[in-house]
Amino acid sequence: MSQTIQGVGAAPGINLGTAVWWRKEQPTVTVKTVADTQAETAKLKQAINQTKEQINTLRQTAAERMGEEEAQVFDAHLAFLDDPGFTGEMENRIHSQKKNAEAICQEVTEEMSALMASLDDEYMQARADDIRDVGSRLLLNLLGKKPFDPSQLKAGDVVVAEELTPSDTAQFPEGIAGMVTAKGSKTAHAAIMARTLGIPAVLGLGALINHIQDDDKLIVNGDKGTIILNPGEAEEQEARKLIAAQKEAREAALKEAAADAYTADGKRIQTFANIGSLNDIELAVKNHAEGVGLFRTEFLYLESDHWPTEEEQYQAYAKVLSAFNGRPVVIRTLDIGGDKDLPYADLPKEENPFLGHRAIRYCLANPDVFKTQLKALLRASVHGNLWIMFPMIENLSEIRAAKALLEECRQELTSAGTEVADDIKVGIMIEVPAAAVTADLLAKEVDFMSIGTNDLTQYTLAADRGNEQVAHLYDAAHPAVLRLVKMTCDAADQAGILVGMCGELAGDVTMTEILVGLGLHELSMSASAIPEVKQRVRLIDSAKAKALADKALQLEDGDQVRALIHSQQ
Repeated sequence: MSQTIQGVGAAPGINLGTAVWWRKEQPTVTVKTVADTQAETAKLKQAINQTKEQINTLRQTAAERMGEEEAQVFDAHLAFLDDPGFTGEMENRIHSQKKNAEAICQEVTEEMSALMASLDDEYMQARADDIRDVGSRLLLNLLGKKPFDPSQLKAGDVVVAEELTPSDTAQFPEGIAGMVTAKGSKTAHAAIMARTLGIPAVLGLGALINHIQDDDKLIVNGDKGTIILNPGEAEEQEARKLIAAQKEAREAALKEAAADAYTADGKRIQTFANIGSLNDIELAVKNHAEGVGLFRTEFLYLESDHWPTEEEQYQAYAKVLSAFNGRPVVIRTLDIGGDKDLPYADLPKEENPFLGHRAIRYCLANPDVFKTQLKALLRASVHGNLWIMFPMIENLSEIRAAKALLEECRQELTSAGTEVADDIKVGIMIEVPAAAVTADLLAKEVDFMSIGTNDLTQYTLAADRGNEQVAHLYDAAHPAVLRLVKMTCDAADQAGILVGMCGELAGDVTMTEILVGLGLHELSMSASAIPEVKQRVRLIDSAKAKALADKALQLEDGDQVRALIHSQQ
């Protein structure tokens, strides 16, 4: 008898295959006291060099299979191995604590990955996977052990694992049918690679993953985030029909991705890309993004061992603005706070950091940090079409204070003879329920609003999106969330400003018609999702979409909303 298991859809598509467990040894590390710390650091350096050789091989493999864009994740891995805050900290602790390299490696890796995992930005949470990936490989080399051998995998297999890293995914052979894990998020590099490779992925199954055994037949549905375990004949036949249909649709979408997206009755919907680092620019341009709807600046701070200078930030902002050649680039100001314990910052610990001193709250309380970023943005504005967006806005006073600092920075720069663009749009993220409820007031102070459904969903449903115990409650399709989206869209229309969405929901092609019906003008998503979302927009009649959205707002939960959508197909 078949069983359906609900997880989180991390890479779209449907496929049928055979389960193969990817089990990796969890090495036991014994803490030892060492007398000769010089010899111990030499051992660490030798293991670091060995790890670099292995990662360079993986990078070459990834570049050949997925392209230079995806291979660049391994550049970040190599950088970690030269990072004074990572391997440099290991060396320091070997000398100061006189402990063996294996124990220190494990200790520093766990601390640094926990720091990344604690961040409330989903992209940065996913970087914890990269730290663990590099640290685990380094630890195995210190212990003289070999990593998991992927040679047992073959075409048609569904890889099942507790967790998968970029190094794991890069070694998948051609024809892997799916990827299923107990842990992980949509923005993990392993999930991003799965999307690039066209491998359907369902993550976050938690303990339910233990229901799957080697050689079980699985239908992996990355669109719905479900696994059908040992499907019946009818379920299998239906899956094969869907697999054929999705292949045909993807091929058609890629051919037409360069054209702008208009609904069947002529309503323009802009499709932008979310970017988490400079490495993401190439793929966004390749997939014909009409601009950047969310450029996360946190990587500049988290990948540095000091507060990024105005010049360092200016160079990064100028690069992304130039790459989009006059198209809108929405750059979000620093979204960091009390739960992000940067090594070079004195940030207090908080009991509930998700509701704490973060994002715009932190920036307004630390004007020197904020003004450095604002000046860098203003200087870069001459290189393109800059839109500045303030995160986690909750009230009007925050907007006014941020705009006042921005104007102060503009005057200081122009007084010093520095050129600044005349027309820079200023907007806010709607990710706090209070902001959605009062969007009619906030809209009067800004040029645009962008709905961040990741946090908006978390706060509205009181469900931590990173907590597997409540993952079933976290649902951006919930009518409560959709009602807040509708309120925001209505407020934007009344104020005559643009309203977009930059959360994961924007890239969910199954929800595109609902989002158009709610009144969004722009959707910003992972670059890989752009062709299919554009294709879906072209099939939509906006009047019918509005009627569908109105029905969805009256339903009880996200499951009913999805059932409504599927009933229209």
